[in-house]
Amino acid sequence: MNISSLHGLPISLWAHARYRTRHLSTRRRSTAFSSHHAATAIERIYVINLDRAQERWTMVNRELSRLRDAAGHPLHTLARRFPAVDARYLKDSPPPEFLEPTYTLAEQLLVDPHPRLDIDDAARATRIDMTPQEIAVALSHIHVWQLIATNDAPYTLILEDDAYVTRTCMSVLEHAWSDIQASSDAGHPVDLLYLSYQETGEEADPRRHRRFLLRCPTGGVWQLSGYVLSQAGARKLLDQLPAHGPIDLWINQQFGHLNVQMTHRPIIEQRPGIASSNSYSVMPVLAKVGAIRREAPQSLQHRPTRDPILVIGEPGTGLSTLAKALSVLGFRCVSDLTTLPADETQALVRGSRRRIFDAYVNIGSLTPREVARIVSANRVRLIMTTMSATAAKPPSPFQEAWDQQRPERRLMLPADDPDPWQTLARFLACDYPTHPWPSQPEQGQRSVATRSQSDASASGHPLAWDTSPWIIQRAGWSGIMPKMSAPQDNALQASQNAAMWHEGTQLEDRHWYLREDTFPSNRALFRPGNATLPPRGPATLTLREEVSKVRDLTGAAIASRPSFTYGAFSARLRAPSGSGLVTGLFLHRNGPRQEIDIEILGQDTTRMLVNVFYNPGIPGTKLEYGYRGTPAVIDLGFDASKEFHHYEIDWQPDCIRWRVDGATVYERVLWDPTPVPDQPLEFNVNLLSSESTEFAGPLEREALPAVLEISSLEARGLPQA
Repeated sequence: MNISSLHGLPISLWAHARYRTRHLSTRRRSTAFSSHHAATAIERIYVINLDRAQERWTMVNRELSRLRDAAGHPLHTLARRFPAVDARYLKDSPPPEFLEPTYTLAEQLLVDPHPRLDIDDAARATRIDMTPQEIAVALSHIHVWQLIATNDAPYTLILEDDAYVTRTCMSVLEHAWSDIQASSDAGHPVDLLYLSYQETGEEADPRRHRRFLLRCPTGGVWQLSGYVLSQAGARKLLDQLPAHGPIDLWINQQFGHLNVQMTHRPIIEQRPGIASSNSYSVMPVLAKVGAIRREAPQSLQHRPTRDPILVIGEPGTGLSTLAKALSVLGFRCVSDLTTLPADETQALVRGSRRRIFDAYVNIGSLTPREVARIVSANRVRLIMTTMSATAAKPPSPFQEAWDQQRPERRLMLPADDPDPWQTLARFLACDYPTHPWPSQPEQGQRSVATRSQSDASASGHPLAWDTSPWIIQRAGWSGIMPKMSAPQDNALQASQNAAMWHEGTQLEDRHWYLREDTFPSNRALFRPGNATLPPRGPATLTLREEVSKVRDLTGAAIASRPSFTYGAFSARLRAPSGSGLVTGLFLHRNGPRQEIDIEILGQDTTRMLVNVFYNPGIPGTKLEYGYRGTPAVIDLGFDASKEFHHYEIDWQPDCIRWRVDGATVYERVLWDPTPVPDQPLEFNVNLLSSESTEFAGPLEREALPAVLEISSLEARGLPQA
């Protein structure tokens, strides 16, 4: 993956324009293709295509049907669909011997050098695990090479199913193929010809190569969405196996064994507007080492639905899991409650678009009679969960509602469905997600308490929020407050499940570590040397001017080794003052991104900022949406830089409470304005400077070095392995 390739609006518009004008080609026939055996000709086309995306195969076939080979036959007669390896089936399957699913940061930098990173011992020691998507792509290409090596076609064109042929493709190939034939006649046959690619380095400018039809790569080359491979080239690649790392990265390392050529500019492109399902393993590593300074917020392609989704079923049939799956798909889903707020019930019954939610799962007040009434009076989608496909019939109380619904607008979803994503995505006309199917314990229907206007949440001053399906922005809305259940487990109270540190004691390695990394919006690189833990007095984290290749500041951070699910997380500290400084006390995870924050901004240490980021899914769900989160400012009533104070996040399944010196100063319940984070989170305390002057103000260099003092840390919750 070429991280320097940023597709902004101008590039996106240009890509769409190129795609729309592809039919205006002056040549639609090329002698490079032949349906009859020839010494040097492309006689076969393989299109790598997922079984669940056969509409893409249809689109590629349609593209090829307008082009002709040497004899005038449509190119689609040469095309064969190759079933791609699906990442969803790789979860429990070890990779084959010919693929090693790890690589190093040094190998990435050899292909795509970064001005701020060195290929040093640290880069060589940094191992990166390929994502399931990268493994699936690699296996698909290797399996195609195995086919090519055993068939009798001298050259084969390999296409990924999101590729299209540009306006100049056939013309360039027609003129370039004579060079390929001449090279073959001279005893130097071309093994690999890139038709679609992205280059790294200075040679990436195509204007440098206008006078050439073909040329050798001079730097790193990314993409394998369109390339020609000879039978001999396929055998050479197979001889070099096992591959390791993303396949377009690994193939660069084989250039010494192959005669590799590329057209003067890409003549096969990826269709614009098609979101890639790939997940790039190198990106989190590059972010941690500081190669990425700014991050663009992930945009969620949410398909809003006009029709509400009603989900009913017997207890134990996967209702809570289905609620999570609907949320992952981008639907705003409320679930597992005895009743809905009155206004929401009225909007649902009346078919009003003033509804807050898209989906309603296991709601007790939606009785069989009420569901039948809603189904008969409104356009809805009805889903019923069952234990198994063999017992796929609606519970008798809901038979009337089921019979009233049109067959195409109702779905029976058994808990033992072998591919529930496919069943659900087809029913809701959604793209098949790359995220894992969730596995959620059944919550049952929770009673809802009345929330008074005097609750602590009223004390906050909201700032600008992100926009996402999982944030409710509605005036007068105050969330849903289930009646608190009994404590999760006695372990929440047990000292052996607490990671604690107090001044003058040792920071235990089994509980805590000092961070040695960063993240894109942090102007500082965390270094353990900036943390001190003296035998007497508080620990200190220092932010100072110290230039490295990736940052011009260094800071410090302490993090818990275990991640926790629910509990109380606190620190007693004194924050530094100064514009641009940020003291953070927070819980965090990625994949999916969830976060609960306390931040004290140095530009005004009489206030603290609280925040929640929420993305749905289980660990491994690559939803990282959110740049601002849902922040609110709390007036402390004192200056946090003058004295030590105790700050605490009390995180429970249905509520988050923020406390200062033991008093609750703010709280949020379900959908106020987000669901409560529910995945294991790591506890952190840090001192940094933000890239965002809008958020933290411009950095006052005079305030450096700045020191955060900490007299105690405590993380008491349910630790995760």
